[in-house]
Order: sequence, then C-alpha cells, then structure tokens
Amino acid sequence: MFSKRISAALAGATALSLALAACGDGGGSSSSSGDTVTSLSILDYYNNDPDKTLVQQGLDACASQLGITLQRETVPGDTLIQKVLQQASSKTLPDVLMLDNPDVQQIAATGALAPLNEMGLSGDGFAQGIVDAGSYDGKLYGLAPVTNTIALFYNTKILADEGVQPPKTWDELKAAAKKLTKPGRYGMAFNANATYEGSWQFLPPMWTNGGDETDLTSPQVAEALQLWVDLVQSGSASKSVINWTQGDVKDQFVAGKAAMMVNGPWNIPSLNETPQVKWEVVQFPVNKTGQTPIAPLGGEAWTVPLNKEQAKQQKAADFVKCLTSDENEMRWAKSRFTVPTRTALGPEHVKEVPSMKAFSEQVANARSRTGKLGDKWPDAAKVIYQAIQLALTGQATAQDAFKKASGG
Repeated sequence: MFSKRISAALAGATALSLALAACGDGGGSSSSSGDTVTSLSILDYYNNDPDKTLVQQGLDACASQLGITLQRETVPGDTLIQKVLQQASSKTLPDVLMLDNPDVQQIAATGALAPLNEMGLSGDGFAQGIVDAGSYDGKLYGLAPVTNTIALFYNTKILADEGVQPPKTWDELKAAAKKLTKPGRYGMAFNANATYEGSWQFLPPMWTNGGDETDLTSPQVAEALQLWVDLVQSGSASKSVINWTQGDVKDQFVAGKAAMMVNGPWNIPSLNETPQVKWEVVQFPVNKTGQTPIAPLGGEAWTVPLNKEQAKQQKAADFVKCLTSDENEMRWAKSRFTVPTRTALGPEHVKEVPSMKAFSEQVANARSRTGKLGDKWPDAAKVIYQAIQLALTGQATAQDAFKKASGG
C-alpha cells in the first residue's frame, strides 16, 4: 500500500482528460504493426530495493518468455501520476503501466487505457476485489499479480505474559488493549493520520461493521469510529496515532512500545530482522458475532496504455498476462510477502509461507476501495481521514464527525 497518495494530480487528469493518450504512440522502440515486437517500455514506482530488484526479476522472467527486452523506468510513488499526465500530453506513454490499484478506474475513465478483456485477458479465477479494482464501465483495464491487506499483529510473548488471547471481537480488543497497556507500552497501535493511509487503516472496522463509503453518516460508520476513539481516550492507544504513519506504527511495535498493531505484510521482512520480537497475525476483529472481517485490498495493477501500434499493444497485453500467471504470482508472493490474486493459489502459498495465513484469509473477503464509488473514492477517503482527526482530537463526536467533515 503506497502511503503517499496522489489524488490532486489525478484531479488534473480529469481536466486534461488524457484525450491525447487515445491516439498516443506509446513508448519504447518503434515498430510498425507488421513488424515483430522486440521491446516494451515499462513505468512503475518500485524505485527502491528490495522491491525494485524483486519486481525486476519477475519482469525479466516474462520478458524472456516472450522473447523481448525491456526498457524500465522507475519513479518515486508520489510522482507517478504526474509523470503519466506529462507522458499523455506528449504522447509518450509506456507500453506497460503499473498503477496503484485505486487509481486504475480514474485513469481508465480518461480514455488512456486499452481494455484487457479485448486482448485475451480475463478476470476469471481472480479474487473479486481485484477484478473490481481493475474494472471500469464493465471492462477490465488492470490486473494485479499479487495483493496485500492489513490485519492485526500481536506480540506473542507480551500477550502470553499478560494472559491475554488474541482478540476476536471489538470488546475483546478494547479489553486486551487496556490490560496490555503498561508504563512505556500501549496495548494497541494504528495509523489515524490525515492522509489516505489513515483512511485505509480505518476501513477494516468500518467495512466489517457494515459501514459503507456511500453513506458515511450511518450508525455503522459512527460505531467504527467510536472504536478508534475508545482506544485513544482510554489510554490504550497513543494520542500520537493522529500523526503516525504505518512505518511509525511498525517502529512502535518493534520497540516493544505497542503490544498489538494494525499493519500489513510489507513489514514482515523488517520484523524478521528483529528475531527477539515474537509475533503472529490474526484477522481484524468483528464488532458482533456473525460478522465477516473485511479489509481493503492493496497492491498494484498492471495496465496497457492505448497504442496505435496494435502489435505492440497486444504484446504488452501478453506481458501482463504473463505477469499474472500462476508461476509468476507464486514467485512474487513468496519473495515479497504478498498474496496471490488467483484464489486457487491461496492454500499452496500459505503452506509455503505460513506467516501469510491471516492475510490470505483476509484477502478472501477483502474489498476494492474503488468498488462502489469508482473514481470518486478519493473524495470519500478525504472525508474519512478528516472525520477521524475531528473525533480523535475532540472537535466532534464519532456520531457528528463525518457530517462535519462533509461540510454539513
């Protein structure tokens, strides 16, 4: 989950409408439609190791399989969309474009992307949330080889020492967090900052409780926000959660300053570097018995910008198809602590990487952030993190925070 969101630039995409992209040339080496395609250009935001190298290995495997070379460009995540806009206006979009999954629908709405389902790709066998995230107006524009989500990490030694079981309900979560809170240590840590990351971490309680981004003033949403308020007001979670990033939350957990945390599997490599911290993961607790834990899907989708060179566009689609093959999904899932998006691969993946069990279970019912609102999701996400800030700083009750954040 890329923490630096970029909806302001996406708003600019609407203004430009990327109409130029519909007749763009695409990047990479030139070739006529009758020539053999020997090279593809790629743009993504994995510009730092270890992911940069791990992703490159997956890309190279597909390039070898298709008999092509790659011209890959990586940029910082918070600059990707601006780069896409610049390339669209100059008709230099890459042949293959990686996008954070909530951005796919917004870019597809501009007319810049080619429908994958018209080039031999299908969403069959993929987690439904992945298909929803990559689809717009009934057509499939992006597919993700792997995904991630968030769940509840807990320090096994601390819980055992305090005689606390991993919580399964919100009441158990609040009781456990309170008991686990000691001088110098909070029972619970989460990110509630004023960014899309704060909204992302709020989605498990909101969605699990039946809350819906199409009606943020519902009682179910208010109940979810009250959970965050209760944890902070009771002293079981730090007041600093309004400023913490997910990285800060992880640092608190690693330092023993938090017994539990909401976070994602991208932290596992770092946690594995601190073997003195013993941990396990469970799905996010439910409010009431019978509810299903629901969390958001993270990760990136691979798309094919429109290209007047049909042979190159088809080769790019074949490349995306290769990236989402069983073999490649398993390779990336194991090396990057992510979850395969093809549901049939779940059991084998968990067998090979047991620490991903809770995340794999969570993904089975996970939801796309753009599944209901499409390209209007960033507007709702902004209201969510503003409401969280209002409630946690005492400027509004959980019941009134969303109305106030919406301007009501």
